[in-house]
Amino acid sequence: MSEVITIGEPLVTFCSKEPDVSLDDALEFHKILAGAELNVAIGVKRLGHSVEYVTRVGEDPLGKYVQKAIAAHKVGTKYVSYDDTYFTGHQLKQLVTHGDPFVFNYRKDSAACHLQAEQLDDIDLSDVKIAHMSGIFPAISDTAEHTFRVFYQKLIAAKKLITFDPNLRPPLWKSKDYMIKTINELAGMADIVLPGINEGKILMGSDDPEAIADFYLKGERTHTVMVKLGAEGVFVKNDKNEKYVVSGFKADKVMDTVGAGDGFALGLITALLEGKSMKTAAIRGNAVGCMQVQTLGDNDGYPTPEKLAAFYQKEGVSEE
Repeated sequence: MSEVITIGEPLVTFCSKEPDVSLDDALEFHKILAGAELNVAIGVKRLGHSVEYVTRVGEDPLGKYVQKAIAAHKVGTKYVSYDDTYFTGHQLKQLVTHGDPFVFNYRKDSAACHLQAEQLDDIDLSDVKIAHMSGIFPAISDTAEHTFRVFYQKLIAAKKLITFDPNLRPPLWKSKDYMIKTINELAGMADIVLPGINEGKILMGSDDPEAIADFYLKGERTHTVMVKLGAEGVFVKNDKNEKYVVSGFKADKVMDTVGAGDGFALGLITALLEGKSMKTAAIRGNAVGCMQVQTLGDNDGYPTPEKLAAFYQKEGVSEE
């Protein structure tokens, strides 16, 4: 039984150990666990909340590594299934000293692409309070999109609070137009939508935070939009026309931006689970995102409650 549930594709990432060397020239790598939705699940658990992760992996060494690694993070594996035909998705990730790393994926026709809607039949949502959905999983295959939509409807029928992060991955979609149409449709089915400001420009043609918020507040179920502004923080607007900016925190040194958006999502989710206000939840989201960019791994910077408290003390802020 879990407070949070999410669905996605886990990736085994082989990270280069050689700074600023291209992936074709790099010779040394280390293996880590990645995947946006899984990042959120790991961070939710690290902050003391129970979480289940729905996915499918190959009956191969990488798939077995994924299940062991997820279990080591104490994320629920009850809905992690094995596939003896298709492989586990993986990727190569460059190590850089500045900017975003180059990543190359091996995920086409992976096991997660073949997660069938029927495999959701036994999922127990009775104790779930929040479901986190992302635009990545429906992009990886037609089957995954169908399964994602079935799961979404199951959550709506069960009256669960749903957060949705567009998490744009244009190379995974069949076309840019289809991506825009689908992501915007899926966003309208969520209670809280979490677009980045650059995603807004792609998805609805503007990088004005309020215009982005207004666009997604037209969604059938959406009551709050949080537009992520990067280091500047987040712009929040709700269906009561309340709006405000929650400033971000300044990182001592940005090591890797991967996982920052997922950090915001898990900060928001855990704060809401604890009965915090939306503004306080946004502060926590900004804090976790800032902590994450100061580490090299995809989820290494996500804090325990003690580390989050220490971060707040250092920054001179407190939660309501």
